[in-house]
Amino acid sequence: MTINLDGNLMDFSVPKIMGILNLTPDSFYDGGIFNTDKKILSHVEKMISEGVDIIDVGGCSSKPGAKNISLKEELKRVIPYITLIKKNYPEIPISIDTFRSIVAQKAVENGANIINDISSGDLDEKMYDVVSNLNVPYIMMHMQGKPADMQVKPTYKNVVLDVAKTLSKKIALARSKGVIDIIIDPGFGFGKSINHNYNLLNNLDFFKELGCPILVGISRKSMIYKVLDTDPKNSLNGTTSLNTISLLKGANILRVHDVKEASEVVKLVDFLGSNS
Repeated sequence: MTINLDGNLMDFSVPKIMGILNLTPDSFYDGGIFNTDKKILSHVEKMISEGVDIIDVGGCSSKPGAKNISLKEELKRVIPYITLIKKNYPEIPISIDTFRSIVAQKAVENGANIINDISSGDLDEKMYDVVSNLNVPYIMMHMQGKPADMQVKPTYKNVVLDVAKTLSKKIALARSKGVIDIIIDPGFGFGKSINHNYNLLNNLDFFKELGCPILVGISRKSMIYKVLDTDPKNSLNGTTSLNTISLLKGANILRVHDVKEASEVVKLVDFLGSNS
């Protein structure tokens, strides 16, 4: 399975690591840490040295209860730093984590290579057209509701089937608009209870039927630290455990805060598979 990334094929025969770069003051784990050019470049260099394949840049928090910021503020947070990263590390692919088509377009025009949309186009009806015109890979995530209210009693008849059906419809719609390279994300923690999240993880291999690479983003989330009765800071071991399970069940991309540990998981699971 491959995607076209600026004329080069990204091959998922070995899973990829997407490293998180939050440029927000209010992200649930690392909000406000990366607030200078030096800190941002240092963190990017560290992730590259640890084996990252994609840097995911976000300027608008999507944690439960998060409120929207203005378009102007989001652009201000992300565009200068995408330019900065691309200037210093031109070979590393960058994804822009946004649900706004204008931010997506400006980001790609300034060096981003992938669009990562938590709403799969629900929060901006122009997104599919913009992605199609830009001809870049598109990550569509399932989310029930919006960040401000998504964790208020999320309900499904069957979470696995409901999420898969929604993503299937969105894939068809995006393809009809000319979007070619699609990556799917079941949306762990986005309008799901803890039980919903583990049901999805248990059945992650079911999503292979949709025919797209699968991204899993569970790094340090509440589905880990609430079960372990701890907090995001102390959830690395739990994250590593669930990332391992994700890979064994077919994940193609791990979106993580901790690149070194995720890279080691990928190497070990890949070695395990080569000796089966």
